[in-house]
Amino acid sequence: MNEIENLRDLGAALSSGDSLAGLRLQDLDLTRHEDRLLARTDLEGLVVLGGRLSPELDEHLRLHGALVFPTDPHAPVNPYRASLYQPHELYAGLATYGYDHTPDARAYTWAREAVAHRDVFVTLLRAIHDDSVNDALTEFVGASPVVGVMGGHALTRDSEEYAGAARLGHRLAEAGLVVATGGGPGAMEAANLGALCPSEQAVTEALGRLAGIPSFHPSVGEWAGSALAVYDDLIRVPLPDSRVRSIGLPTWFYGHEPPNVFCNGIAKYFSNALREDGLLARSTAGLIVLHGAAGTVQEIFQSITPLYYAEVEFPLAPLVLVGTDHWTREVPVWPAVEALGRDRGLANAVHLVDTVEEAAELVISSRG
Repeated sequence: MNEIENLRDLGAALSSGDSLAGLRLQDLDLTRHEDRLLARTDLEGLVVLGGRLSPELDEHLRLHGALVFPTDPHAPVNPYRASLYQPHELYAGLATYGYDHTPDARAYTWAREAVAHRDVFVTLLRAIHDDSVNDALTEFVGASPVVGVMGGHALTRDSEEYAGAARLGHRLAEAGLVVATGGGPGAMEAANLGALCPSEQAVTEALGRLAGIPSFHPSVGEWAGSALAVYDDLIRVPLPDSRVRSIGLPTWFYGHEPPNVFCNGIAKYFSNALREDGLLARSTAGLIVLHGAAGTVQEIFQSITPLYYAEVEFPLAPLVLVGTDHWTREVPVWPAVEALGRDRGLANAVHLVDTVEEAAELVISSRG
């Protein structure tokens, strides 16, 4: 691998005696190894993505054929970041200054202003940011089996449906699956919450604490603040292993929907298309779809496409829709799904059930 994302690996590369040509240094504080880098001239094709370096080192690198990619000191995000976001990072300053001054809110404003003013540099930084996040997500998840849980953002914390989604997330995580959602409020938050909880009792206690602020309307600050308090208590409880249980993939395209905090890592994108593709493609253990509207319907048909065109002998992960009445009458997607599956392997991969318990067992049992 020619990509270096930490100072330990950079130190090893400098000590190895191998050429530095062609390496990619991502988001590193190069001042820590400045003297050693200034002594090197084998820098042709070295790529420096963001990070920190002195004007002297910047000039030395460029003179010897390295490419140094700049950033914008006024950008609310680091486009070259090598790791996923953490909840307190996105909501930094919430308690002191309010939500509008958090990095999450400022990134949404930054992206919208760039579109309005057609700022090509910001467009480039956003694209680099999303590619960096995508790379970080791949490394974060690794080979772990991932189940996607889809559902609408409008589900309130005090509803039975929210509690059901939380129980679903917990059941899936306890079975060894990583629960991945769109990272927003409502059903997404509930599934991430359940996955992060160490026990069923913890799920019940968290639901009780969150119910007092059922929605991010009218105050995102109160909604997020109450969640962060629960999150902090949850992560203090040691789990039997250190594996990833819960990830969220929200997007600033829907910046009016704040990200939920109940995740081991948050992969937030500017591009909704990249976010949707990343979420669905990583749901290797299956996909469970709770009640939702337009965005959820889009995800259903986007996930069906590869199932529809899959080779006959190719094993297909289950796609489970929860709520017979919802998906046959209120939002009649199921008849179209059935029609597409006729005489194809897709027919055996799609399911319509009425309870989250049935959905969980279908996905878990499909793994043998």
